[in-house]
Amino acid sequence: MVLFASLLPLAAHAGAQKYEPLSASVQAVLTRSISDRAPPRSSFQDSMEAIDWLTEMSRRLEKRIPDREARFEFLRAVHYEATRAGLDPQLVLGLIQVESGFKKYAVSTAGARGFMQVMPFWVKVVGRSDDNLFHLRTNLRYGCTILRHYLDIERGDLYRALGRYNGSLGQPQYPNVVRVAWQNQWSYTKRKLAMR
Repeated sequence: MVLFASLLPLAAHAGAQKYEPLSASVQAVLTRSISDRAPPRSSFQDSMEAIDWLTEMSRRLEKRIPDREARFEFLRAVHYEATRAGLDPQLVLGLIQVESGFKKYAVSTAGARGFMQVMPFWVKVVGRSDDNLFHLRTNLRYGCTILRHYLDIERGDLYRALGRYNGSLGQPQYPNVVRVAWQNQWSYTKRKLAMR
């Protein structure tokens, strides 16, 4: 019985995006954003920035993702997908902390899946039928694209965009919890190199 229970996806306690009909043009843009399978390239300005950010974020994430290689792959993917969508990677880390607790196979009671708790209806609306929401890059690509879409709808209002993302628009708890996680756990300032 214990073995069977351990094979089930971990339940997430997050909310869920709500389906809202999209105009054909918005659907086309989102589909293009999701399906762009360009090979990942570094999203960092330079190698020193990459080393500093990855080292610092890895240290903070070590207890949640103990395997070093998996942790660095996760962080590179988060940075790439967040930057690609015009989002702060630290915000995305805060959102993932709240949504899934960094559990790749998390499933909410509403059926949202993966790190960023993406609802399966998004695959039907803007994706391909074989998109796997438990795949690291697929989940991050969808989640970041969806959050960017909500930010655009809300004209940059992060509070309202986060409410839409969680399916709790107008309720302060979720946006506030994400903001606190972002600022208290994942806030990062680039180090300035001292002049010699």
